[in-house]
Amino acid sequence: MNYKIVKKEALGEDVFRMRVEAPKIARKHRPGQFVVLRVNETGERVPLTIADSDSEAGLITLIFQVVGKTTMLLSDQNVGDAISDVCGPLGTPTHIENFGKVACVGGGIGIAPLYPIAKGIKKAGNRLINILGARTKELFILEDEMAEIADRQLICTDDGSYGTHGLVTDVLKDVIESDDRPDLVIAIGPLPMMKFVSKLTKEYEVPTWVSLNSIMVDGTGMCGCCRVSVGDEQKFTCVDGPEFDGHLVDFDELGKRLAFYREQEAIARDKYTEERKCSCGGD
Repeated sequence: MNYKIVKKEALGEDVFRMRVEAPKIARKHRPGQFVVLRVNETGERVPLTIADSDSEAGLITLIFQVVGKTTMLLSDQNVGDAISDVCGPLGTPTHIENFGKVACVGGGIGIAPLYPIAKGIKKAGNRLINILGARTKELFILEDEMAEIADRQLICTDDGSYGTHGLVTDVLKDVIESDDRPDLVIAIGPLPMMKFVSKLTKEYEVPTWVSLNSIMVDGTGMCGCCRVSVGDEQKFTCVDGPEFDGHLVDFDELGKRLAFYREQEAIARDKYTEERKCSCGGD
C-alpha cells in the first residue's frame, strides 16, 4: 500500500508539514504515538511522531525537520507523490487524565509531537500552561495552534528576538515558583533541553515526562537499537515509550547512542546532496 501526500507546506527553514492518506492509522492513533516510514523501497526506516490525525478524512499529519538523507528525501516529495511504507501507530499512547495543572514544555521541532498531547491534556479538563522555546523567532512552529488550546502560553528565545530572552528552564522555574505551580510537566525537544528540564523539576519534586526519539529500525522492540536506561532498567523506546519518567532517564548515555552513526549519516546526506545537484543540472 502506498501512502499519498495530499498536502505539503513549509513551516520554517527546513521544517515541513505533510498530510498523508493513512485511514487505518488515523483511526487508531492516540496522542504520543508515532509511525516508522520508508520514503521508497530502498530507503531506510525512520520514526516520525504523528502530529495530528483526522479519522474521518483518513489523514495523518507529519511534521519533520530536514536533518539527514531520509528527511531530505522526504522533503523532496510533493502533493500527489506517495510514501512507500508507513507503519503505525506505534508506541504507548500518553496516559491522559485530569492531573490539575500541566505545563507542556516544547523546544523547537519538539513542539510538533507536543501538540497532540497538549490537546488531549486540555480536553481532559486540565489547566494547560504552554512554555515554548526556540533559538530565534523564525524557528517557531505551531505557535497559534498551541495558543488556541492553552490557558496560558509563554514564549522564549535563546537570542531574545521574541518573547522572554532565555531558556525554557528559566521560564519554567518562574512558573514552578509561582501560584501556577504545575502538578505535572511534559517536556519534548532537544535532548539537552529535556535533560535540564528534568534536572530542574527533580529539584522541585514536580513529576516530569519526556518523549525520546531514539535510533530505531523495526519499531517492535526486536532490534534493540532504541535501548534507553530508565532507572535500573533497560527499556525500548519503541514499545515501552516513547515517554518516560524524566527523573530516571540516563540522558548522557542516550546522547552517546544517538551520536553513534553521526559520521555515516553525514556521508549519506552529503552523497544525496550531490545527487540532487546532478539531477537538477547543477555544477
